[in-house]
Amino acid sequence: MGEQGPEGSRKSRKKADMAEETGSAGKAGSAGKAASAAKAPSAKKATQAGKSASARKATPAGTSVSGRKVTPAKKAVAADGAVPVKKAAPARKVAVEPAGKESRTALVRRARRINRELAEVYPYAHPELDFENPFQLLVATVLSAQTTDLRVNQTTPGLFGRYPTPEDLAAADPERVEEILRPCGFFRAKTRSVIGLSKALVEDFGGEVPGRLEDLVKLPGVGRKTAFVVLGNAFGRPGITVDTHFQRLVRRWRWTGETDPDKIEAAVGALFPKSEWTDLSHHVIWHGRRICHARKPACGACPIAPLCPAYGEGETDPEKARKLLKYEKGGLPGQRLNPPQAYLDAGGRPAPPLGAA
Repeated sequence: MGEQGPEGSRKSRKKADMAEETGSAGKAGSAGKAASAAKAPSAKKATQAGKSASARKATPAGTSVSGRKVTPAKKAVAADGAVPVKKAAPARKVAVEPAGKESRTALVRRARRINRELAEVYPYAHPELDFENPFQLLVATVLSAQTTDLRVNQTTPGLFGRYPTPEDLAAADPERVEEILRPCGFFRAKTRSVIGLSKALVEDFGGEVPGRLEDLVKLPGVGRKTAFVVLGNAFGRPGITVDTHFQRLVRRWRWTGETDPDKIEAAVGALFPKSEWTDLSHHVIWHGRRICHARKPACGACPIAPLCPAYGEGETDPEKARKLLKYEKGGLPGQRLNPPQAYLDAGGRPAPPLGAA
């Protein structure tokens, strides 16, 4: 080709400059569109996040925006892979107790098992009143109201030493009897009762203690509890003695919910053969005096704790519970001045006489 002139050269440079500008503008436009495209999703996400936050505020926990229930999210996992867990409260130590409402059959079985267990713990259980004949047991039982058997046992030697028979006590001077019975408390009322029942024995029964329930309860100061003590321990006729210890324990054990002594007697008597009633009374009363106390039971030293629905009402620590034991279980004297030989053979100690140091 031939060589170009000055005019051709100027036109060629102008076209080149225009082409360069057009290319730069195109690149700039493409960059701007790309930047806009890159910003658009972020803005859209921000808008959606705002809507989600508003929806969460307006929607109750556990429900989606659409109203459906949703499963709560799992707890966050720590850096070491462990899931944070809320510490549970320490478990309380409780006894094995009947689940739900105990059936009649289950109640009978549990009640009889408790009595068998107590029979092994107190094989030497006996009436804790000193007596040599039915008359002495009758009088001592009347005197035991609102006081301890120990106090009665410390008092009756002086009474029976002076008035050994119903005839003697029936003819006694009330003031002298009151002075003897003063340590037993309520001595005036008790004096009227023992003199009155002695007169009734002399006038109605020839000076002999009757061996029938219906006759005993007619005597002054004698109720069903006293009558059953005499029948069971002086005549060998089964009876349930519902004293304060007996009432407390059978309700703790849920043998019955009754509070009236006569109804308690009927309810508990229905759980056991009649032949076991007297020994059952001894077992329950002894357990109430020695371990299952009214104010602070020694639960931690109780041999029937696994069978007791009330376990935990008292001291459960074994060492502390052992310090609460009374009479021979705590290494202390018993309540009788002249206890049976079986009690002494088992390690029991007789009580001291009245006024002894």
